[in-house]
Amino acid sequence: MKIYVPMDSAAKALGSDDVAATIRTEAATRGLDVEIIRNGTRGMIWLEPLVEIETDQGRLGYGAVDAADAGALLDGKLASLGLVDELDWMKAQTRLTFQRCGVIDPLSLQDFEAHGGLAGLRRAIAMTPAEVVEEVTTSGLRGRGGAGFPTGIKWNTVLGAQADQKYIVCNADEGDSGTFADRMIMEGDPFTLIEGMAIAGLAVEATRGYVYLRSEYPDAIAVMEEAVRIARAAGVLGADVLGSGRAFDMEIRVGAGAYVCGEETSLLNSLEGKRGVVRAKPPLPALEGFLGKPTVVNNVISLATVPVILEKGAQYYADFGLGRSKGTIPIQIAGNVKYGGLFETAFGMPLGQLVDEIAGGTLSGRPVKAVQVGGPLGAYMPRGKFDTPFGYEEFDGQGGLIGHAGLVVFDESADMRAMARFAMEFCAVESCGKCTPCRIGAVRGVETIDRIGEGDASAIPLLEDLCETMKDGSLCALGGFTPYPVLSALQAFPEDFAAIKEAAE
Repeated sequence: MKIYVPMDSAAKALGSDDVAATIRTEAATRGLDVEIIRNGTRGMIWLEPLVEIETDQGRLGYGAVDAADAGALLDGKLASLGLVDELDWMKAQTRLTFQRCGVIDPLSLQDFEAHGGLAGLRRAIAMTPAEVVEEVTTSGLRGRGGAGFPTGIKWNTVLGAQADQKYIVCNADEGDSGTFADRMIMEGDPFTLIEGMAIAGLAVEATRGYVYLRSEYPDAIAVMEEAVRIARAAGVLGADVLGSGRAFDMEIRVGAGAYVCGEETSLLNSLEGKRGVVRAKPPLPALEGFLGKPTVVNNVISLATVPVILEKGAQYYADFGLGRSKGTIPIQIAGNVKYGGLFETAFGMPLGQLVDEIAGGTLSGRPVKAVQVGGPLGAYMPRGKFDTPFGYEEFDGQGGLIGHAGLVVFDESADMRAMARFAMEFCAVESCGKCTPCRIGAVRGVETIDRIGEGDASAIPLLEDLCETMKDGSLCALGGFTPYPVLSALQAFPEDFAAIKEAAE
């Protein structure tokens, strides 16, 4: 009997280790021959720990399972959710990047290959670097880390650069609130990221790669380090990638825990052993990146999506999506919701459908007041904008941003002035300190919002002017995007700034 018990961090936090240990003990007591496989999560966090039992019909799901349920599970007395692949949450998705997450043993290269792994890398080996870059360009893949920059253009720049050494750097410093897609893929399907980085290396003629992983993810660090060791031993990495005669190897580096190191140039400084401070551009990292050499810096999800593009073809991937937002996007649903978790779908689904149908509305039962999309620097979207399709240009047109595609839902009890203040305070704490608009502006922003809270009407235009200065003058997105949550809260929820009206009257 094969029983799957997730080892994903979210599942562990909800007791999956105890569940696995108790199942093992109860099976021994009953004399049952049980193989426990520690898989990744399927992304239905409200059902974790989600235990799956393999049957002739498919994998039956049980959740949320408690350690005390182990005996009943083995005795066939625990109610099943049905076949996991047939659950509404799973059937409504288009899983490309996350097709294996929660399905396979994360550290079994054999399991990975049996589910389509390495097919993309093998195809890339048979192509020229320029052909691989063209395939990624044609797919329309854009950076999933937040900026949405076309991946193919970045790769083509690095391919065309002349240097004795080039690098692939994976930005796994996932620091945005309400986001966990990077962690999920690294813990649940690490070989997909390794394959994507190897393809990137072959495409731009880079022979070394680094995953910059945040120290707050100990499980992801452990899984990725072991996966790299296994891949190297199997010849997927090293001096002769899958017998191609071409070299690519990689290693895991752990950051010390600075939010600003999610910005690519600050990350590169940290990777070089320097203080995590934003660099001025130009030069671009694609020309002078890690150690001054041409460097591809891509997010985990961007790189983990490359294998399916090479396996299925650029057009297959580009046929999904909306406008210039091609393919699928792993949306992370968090906050005050009934059904929190990861939902991968083609670009284009309206925000309201994601919140009301997929997430099931608020857990508190109160009306949804706002949704912050794109992390702590994302705009607050009121219900009046819930018809906005999930796409880069569509969100930009509504004064928002997709960012890393995290959704945090708030009900009517949320104080939006307090949320605007938090955005400024967050920026003040996390600023690297290099540029004045971010370093000083955020501190003054907190003070100005406090004046508004005390009834000072004259502070409103001052706050708006300050936000414009931060937008236009900051070196990176930390200071440049902080105005998004502040101004959206001010404009969409004026009633939460009502004290100023009373003072003005």
